[in-house]
Amino acid sequence: MNLFTQYLNDFFNLFFPDLCIVCNSHLVTQEELICTTCLFNLPKTNYHNQIDNPVSQLFWGRTKIEYATAFFIFNKGSKYQGMMHKFKYHGNKEIGYVLGKSLGNQLRASVFNQIDVIIPVPLHKSKLKKRGYNQSEWIAMGLSETMQKQLDVSSFIRSVATETQTRKSRFERFKNVENIFKITNAKVLEGKHILLVDDVVTTGSTLEACANVLLELKGTKVSIAALAVA
Repeated sequence: MNLFTQYLNDFFNLFFPDLCIVCNSHLVTQEELICTTCLFNLPKTNYHNQIDNPVSQLFWGRTKIEYATAFFIFNKGSKYQGMMHKFKYHGNKEIGYVLGKSLGNQLRASVFNQIDVIIPVPLHKSKLKKRGYNQSEWIAMGLSETMQKQLDVSSFIRSVATETQTRKSRFERFKNVENIFKITNAKVLEGKHILLVDDVVTTGSTLEACANVLLELKGTKVSIAALAVA
């Protein structure tokens, strides 16, 4: 950015300031959507440094996951709840991208750097058309940028539209996503260590269903990264 552009941006921000989506404070140069203070105070899990963490334990006895993590803990009523609602339901898809980059900075210095390709949990085309974007894909985009790993959004799809998982029991969640995912290009995924990406992990049923399909491929490994754990 040259000096003239910087002055122009500073002048523009005097009248149309960029505000933090969490605390509404003015953002300064180099801050994106979330101020440094709110990003620092995000209740991070640091699970990427713990192999047997609460997220990985969700999948014990259910499916073979190499590594699993979530960036931060999501609690209803916290100051970050509004941020997540803006991201998932109100079109602020860039939130996922910015947080995905921050998560990627953590993962690239951990065992997660062993992964070969990043795949977001896919949305069915009808849901994608209604919402306008796949929130998990935007997180994956941020991860891909900072981890310098390939992003694949076409080799693995959701072939069946399902009801929302909200208010369903663990068993109901699992049955709701059983047999709804499909691989469209097995050759490019065989033998790869795949990082599955989701926005919020609760029971892990959706991620389990995804992993079970991907693990049918020869030589495939699966790890998991979510933006938040509820």
